[in-house]
Amino acid sequence: MNPSFRVSLAALLLTPLILAEMAVPPVLLTEQGVKNLGLATVSVEESNFETTTFALGRTEAIPENRAILSSRTSGRVLEHKLKIGSYVEKNDSLVFIESRQPGDPPPSLWLKAPTSGTIISVNTKMGAPLEPTDSLAEIADLKTIYLIVTLPQATAGKIKQGTQAKVRFPIRPDREYEATLLKFAACPCPDPACALGQDMSTRSQQAEAADLNSAGVIFTIDNPDNQLRPGMNAECSIIMEKRQGVLSVPREALQGSPSNRHVYVKHLTIPHAFDRVNVQTGLSSNGRVEIIDGLVPGDEVVTRGSYSLGFSSSSSGPSLKEAMDAAHGHEHNEDGSEKSTDHPTADPHEEHSHEHQSLGMREMFFMTSTSILALLLVIVSKRRRSSNTTSSDLS
Repeated sequence: MNPSFRVSLAALLLTPLILAEMAVPPVLLTEQGVKNLGLATVSVEESNFETTTFALGRTEAIPENRAILSSRTSGRVLEHKLKIGSYVEKNDSLVFIESRQPGDPPPSLWLKAPTSGTIISVNTKMGAPLEPTDSLAEIADLKTIYLIVTLPQATAGKIKQGTQAKVRFPIRPDREYEATLLKFAACPCPDPACALGQDMSTRSQQAEAADLNSAGVIFTIDNPDNQLRPGMNAECSIIMEKRQGVLSVPREALQGSPSNRHVYVKHLTIPHAFDRVNVQTGLSSNGRVEIIDGLVPGDEVVTRGSYSLGFSSSSSGPSLKEAMDAAHGHEHNEDGSEKSTDHPTADPHEEHSHEHQSLGMREMFFMTSTSILALLLVIVSKRRRSSNTTSSDLS
């Protein structure tokens, strides 16, 4: 068979399928049907679209903001007001000690807070002996806190100082924090102690092996309400790129295969009706997907219940004629199109100030399909005649 003839024949066979896909009727439901499916919609708007990468992290107190409570003299603890997590002001009385210096009774004094902050560790108890080298408690100013994040070294090389990240803590899932990249770690390893430049003499073999592919970067988080503590695990979305004026929809609104995505859009005039609209998608980030083509700002796309609409048919709701009649207040044909003015039941003087998108699409469908089919039939016929003529000449 002539290759050109095969191409034309394939186009002839595929054209009705392509055009039929363009003319998918809307899904018509009743008000009760919408409630039963639990449908929810969101308006499509242009907004900032962020490309992010996911990473895990752990909070640490800033070393320069930490202080140790200790005593200048030996003795024992008679009383203390130390409680992990409590906030203290500088010079607050925290530990009452009895000195070992001679006297009757022995000299005693209150040890005061060396700085304002939160008590993050307590290393003593009532009646415990103490020496000048002992650390009784550690106090840290946590109004700003470090977040040590572990990243693949190839990813860490793509970010720079000032990069923003959105942070959530599993222990506080109701709030999202913003973090700012301060600097890269003191050494290319994921261990918080190494990242802060602390003693790493006790590092494990696992930590040393992780150095080959991982890197630690240090973010800062504002903590004005003093709710964050050192040692809290965090989930981070690091913003790698930010673009403005991008159309996007929630991921749950998309249906279909990766090569043929579609969404359901609330009909502009017909109540409880939803059009299936094919879309071209772009990048995905933070539960949203970029829409390159298919939607315009203001479209109401179905999110919750979108998957169920794919299994709903118009038979579950009113007919297209009934829906159009109810939406526009006058009768339509069975296919939803306007009745012509010469129809015996139509009022010849009746005018409509609106246009029906479904009518235009339907007319375009039949006109386009008829034209394309006629053109393909002419091409096929000419090629077949040319092929027969060539065969006769050769014989």
